[in-house]
Amino acid sequence: MSSDHRYHVTITWTGNKGRGTESYTSYDRSHEISIQHKAVISGSSDPAFRGDATRHNPEDLLLASLSSCHMLWYLHLCSAAGVIVLDYVDGAEATMVETDDGGGRFVEANLNPVVTVADSSMVERAYDLHKKANELCFIANSVNFPVRHQPVVQLPVP
Repeated sequence: MSSDHRYHVTITWTGNKGRGTESYTSYDRSHEISIQHKAVISGSSDPAFRGDATRHNPEDLLLASLSSCHMLWYLHLCSAAGVIVLDYVDGAEATMVETDDGGGRFVEANLNPVVTVADSSMVERAYDLHKKANELCFIANSVNFPVRHQPVVQLPVP
């Protein structure tokens, strides 16, 4: 049984320095990402594209979406399989290439989750569930580039 889910976000450009987009350098890339009942996210473009390095950019947010979607599926699958996860940290990375016309696209993402499980009997299953999480992840299923996983599963430090 499938269901449709709709999402709404408001993007408001806040970078008009008084001259609008008169020239490529006359405006800031600053904007706000607003979603009802949630904290506002301050956005910009990547600093390589005249953005503010202190604000989130779309490329970072795409990678964060991939990583968090995978983690949420993974935690769900572990809980259903009796794998007790005590800690989860992902140092995700992605590569975007620019094209000659000034555009670009992501060519890969690598998720590097380090997962701590409660018992050594859970380690093998903990590794296996990453594949299933990738198969179910809404975001990974929506992109046109490979999303790879190099998980590490460990036990708590005594």
